[in-house]
Amino acid sequence: MPDAPFAGSKKAPMRSPLAAIERRVIDFWVPRFPRAVESYHLTLLTIPWSAGMILFGWLASGDTRWLWGSSLMLFLQWFTDSFDGSIGRFRDTGLAKWGFYMDHFLDYIFMSSVFVGYALLMSEPRGVYLTLALGFVYASVMAHSFLDFGATGQFKITYLFTGPTEVRLYFILINTFVILKGPGWLEAALPWALVVFALALAAIVYAAQKRIWALDMEAKAARAAKADCGE
Repeated sequence: MPDAPFAGSKKAPMRSPLAAIERRVIDFWVPRFPRAVESYHLTLLTIPWSAGMILFGWLASGDTRWLWGSSLMLFLQWFTDSFDGSIGRFRDTGLAKWGFYMDHFLDYIFMSSVFVGYALLMSEPRGVYLTLALGFVYASVMAHSFLDFGATGQFKITYLFTGPTEVRLYFILINTFVILKGPGWLEAALPWALVVFALALAAIVYAAQKRIWALDMEAKAARAAKADCGE
């Protein structure tokens, strides 16, 4: 008996400003990708992109213009991360579960490298701690996605009208402002950013637990109705 379709290979509809445009770009280019490029090649490229984020963050501590390299890593990771799953499904590569596991594990590694890169920019220990705290909050959102998927069977990666593509764009904009204005403003903004991130996480978790509670109560009511019918 064949396995049931893997729900993790199909994300919930993405509701973010760039989602529709991104989908059209992906759908146009997927059939045109060179046959020699496999989905798993694109997935594994996140490893060098992550190393590049840390390297350019370290170099930028001496000259912020190296952040252009960090922005390039963000773009390249968007490119490979956006196309790997779509190419796998289009070609029926057969790596739905492997792709789900490795793609999202490496996404976590990449986002960790983003925050490590910013931590290397900070001139004071306080800035380092706040940057790593922001990384912890962001990682908590990622953990929430997988726990929510386990509880509901629906894999959602956009929250508060923001998805991974918008997040990468925000980081590119931050890099640009740091290059133009210096890192001082970023260090000053970190406490406020941490508060905003924490409140956003709280809102996401509150909405999710309320929805999951309702699902449990629906299942309980269904069991009670079934018992009343003597089944």
